[in-house]
Amino acid sequence: VIALSSVVVTGYAGQISLAQLTLAGVAAFGLTHLQINMGIPFPFAPLLAGLFSMVIGVIVGLPALRVRGLSLALVTIASAVFISDFWFSNTSLNNNGNTTIDGPTLFGWNLAVGSGKTVGRLQFGILCLVVLLLAGIGISWLRRSRLGAAMLAVRANERSAAAVGIDVNRTKLVAFAIGSFVAGIGGCLLAYQQTQAVGESFDPIVGLALFATVYLGGITSISGGMIAGLLASGGLIYTQLTNHLSLGIWYGVLVGILLVVTVIKNPEGLAAGVHALSDRLQATRLATKLAAYAPVTVEAAPTSALARPDISQVRAEEQPAPEQDVILKVDDLVVSYGGTRAVDQVSFEVREGEILGLIGPNGAGKTTLVDALCGFAASSGELWFDGKRLDGLRPHERARLGLGRTFQGLDLYDDLSVLENVVVGRQAAVRREASGHAPTLSEPERLCANIGLGEQVATPAKELSQGQRQLVSVARALAGRPRVLLLDEPAGGLDTNESLWLGERLRRIRDAGVTIVLIDHDMHLVLGLCDRILVLDLGAKIASGTPSEIRHDPEVASAYLGDAHDGTEPGATETDEQEAPAI
Repeated sequence: VIALSSVVVTGYAGQISLAQLTLAGVAAFGLTHLQINMGIPFPFAPLLAGLFSMVIGVIVGLPALRVRGLSLALVTIASAVFISDFWFSNTSLNNNGNTTIDGPTLFGWNLAVGSGKTVGRLQFGILCLVVLLLAGIGISWLRRSRLGAAMLAVRANERSAAAVGIDVNRTKLVAFAIGSFVAGIGGCLLAYQQTQAVGESFDPIVGLALFATVYLGGITSISGGMIAGLLASGGLIYTQLTNHLSLGIWYGVLVGILLVVTVIKNPEGLAAGVHALSDRLQATRLATKLAAYAPVTVEAAPTSALARPDISQVRAEEQPAPEQDVILKVDDLVVSYGGTRAVDQVSFEVREGEILGLIGPNGAGKTTLVDALCGFAASSGELWFDGKRLDGLRPHERARLGLGRTFQGLDLYDDLSVLENVVVGRQAAVRREASGHAPTLSEPERLCANIGLGEQVATPAKELSQGQRQLVSVARALAGRPRVLLLDEPAGGLDTNESLWLGERLRRIRDAGVTIVLIDHDMHLVLGLCDRILVLDLGAKIASGTPSEIRHDPEVASAYLGDAHDGTEPGATETDEQEAPAI
């Protein structure tokens, strides 16, 4: 049971906590006080003790709001040492562990572990098994819930989790709370088994050994937690090997060697086989479900479509767009890093239902501007979204208002499947839908099929090609049903055919009511798709207007497009243009 608490905190939420066994001890010593000093009976006493462990666990997890990884591991083990020395070893607080705890009884049934010749009663074993099953079922439900998806997103990438509307800090603390409660219940069972709370059983060093065992079993899954319970000190495998083979201290040596081999060869632990079977079953189920959809595939385009168009004629028939409501307004936006202004007093408006292009040379400040809009970069100036000030709002709060984005580096959840990435992207829309401010969501499977990823829904994102990863990033952003979608180089890594197909999909997205701000270096995509274009150079706005106006702007040509007045593509030679139709 205590091993499962590590699955929640570390396996799901990615927060390395080395204090889970100590938190179990908090509940065990708390149980002693609740039962003996306050007279609270079973099952209320262990539940209250678990809640007390939850409170302490949240306090232990508070540093996770500022630190992560090794730093967090050091903070949690330091907290465990403090709790152990201050409380477990303090005779004035716990009577030196000499107080006997009465065994649990329920409706007249004696569920105690027994004593003397009757120690190890079957009734107590059944109690432990029931608690284990309830904990496993609850954590399994958590894994499939929206909260579980949020935890997995935080574990994979905190920045992209915030971009889809997940409150990263809240998710971390909730993970610590749930994990600490589960650990507390396990600690109460240990206290009932030993008939008293013994500080040595909850020593921080023993907690380190337990954490290592959980990692060996497979810390990212319930099956790994179960295996860890069998392998840990006092578990079934441990008991059988030490009793029949007299391994003694060599058991610890054997586990240590297995741990080193597991870290090198199989980071998912001994439960990897269970994971592989589960993935195959899921793939089969999803294939059956997707058979009802008509996946959109990227078909080969005719030769003429693949030839580079003459961009001097791009959007030659464009008409002045009717004035629309301004949904996003930026006034004098400034982003500074030290003495350098990455964005220098940029102002512009985005009208509802349009596609606004954002172009400029590398280092012009395009991605920094998007980071400022989404709350990932500190800025000054005024930001308005649908009549509301964005200044001061955190990234997940802006996402929940309907401001979605993709990242230049994609920031996918590589350990999750394509479908799980898209499901996580629904976080912001689910909240708006619940409040009546968003349309009803379509099924994630259908979205994957429509974006051309129907056959890869069960594939981990890390196994996809760069072009497919780009499509997953777009699908995840669309799953949040944003009102304004900020796309940071979505055509990066796509070939010509895929880029043409992406442009058509973006038109359909715009026609469905999503306003788009597009950053990309594919000038055919930008000039042929956007209604208006904003040009940045060295952090400052140097031009804005329709594609044809930008195409013939001398300052833009000098800063970015090159010699744009001879009818050739930026960066293309005359020979390139002559050979283009043969591509």
